[in-house]
Amino acid sequence: MDILSIIGVLLGFAAILGGNFLEGGSLSSLINYPALLIVLGGTLGATLLHFPTRIIFHSIKVLLLIIKPRKFLLGKQLKKVVAWSHIARKEGLLGLENAADKESDSFAKKGLLLLVDGGDPELIRNYLDVELNTIEHEEMQAAKVYEAMGGYAPTIGIIGAVVGLIHVMQNLTDPASLGAGIATAFVATIYGVGFANLLFLPISNKLKAQAYALLQAKEMLQEGIVAIADGENPRNIELKLSGYITPNNSNG
Repeated sequence: MDILSIIGVLLGFAAILGGNFLEGGSLSSLINYPALLIVLGGTLGATLLHFPTRIIFHSIKVLLLIIKPRKFLLGKQLKKVVAWSHIARKEGLLGLENAADKESDSFAKKGLLLLVDGGDPELIRNYLDVELNTIEHEEMQAAKVYEAMGGYAPTIGIIGAVVGLIHVMQNLTDPASLGAGIATAFVATIYGVGFANLLFLPISNKLKAQAYALLQAKEMLQEGIVAIADGENPRNIELKLSGYITPNNSNG
C-alpha cells in the first residue's frame, strides 16, 4: 500500500482546514452544498463529454493504483528472461513453447510465441512495439482523465462564483439572502481550486508514474525477447537488462 498517497491527501485538506481554523473560521463556513454540486457536477459533466466511455471506465478501474500500486519485480523478471535464453540456447527456440504455455503475462506470452514461431528479431520488435503503444495510450489516457478534471474544476469554480454573485445582485434588497449568495461565490472557488490541486492533478501524476513503470517493465521484456531472437549469449542479455534495474525496483 502506498501510505504516502493517503498521508498526502489528509495533510493537504488538514492544512486548509487548520489554516481556516487559525484564522478564526469554522468548518461550517467551508461547507456549501450548492457550491459543491456546481463544482463536482460541472467537472464530472465536462469530463464525461471529453472522453469516450471506455477510457472513463478504465480511469475508474486504475484509480485504486493510487493507494495500491502495481508491483514490478524487475529482478525476478530479469532472472526469468535469462532462464528463457538458456532454454533457447540448449533446446532451440521451440523449447520455449512450454514456457509460453505457463506464462501468465499476455505481453510476455505473445513475445515467447513469436520466438517459438521463429520470427525475425526486427519483426518481433515491431509486433511488440504495437502492443506497447496500445498499453501506453490506454494508461496515459486514464491519467489524462484526472488531468482534465484538474483543468475543469477551477473554471467550474469560477462559474459557481459568478452564479453566487448573480444571486447576490438579484437580492440586494433582501439582506438575509446576501450571506448565502456570497458564501456560494467564494466557497465554489475554493472547491474548484482545492479539488484540482489536492486531488485531481496529483492523482493524474501518480497514474502517469505508474504508467511509466509499467512501460519500463514491458520494454525490459521486449529487449530480452528480441535479444533471445538475435541469439545473444545469456550472460550478455543479463548485463543488458540489468540496466533497467535500480536498488528501488529490483524486488518491486
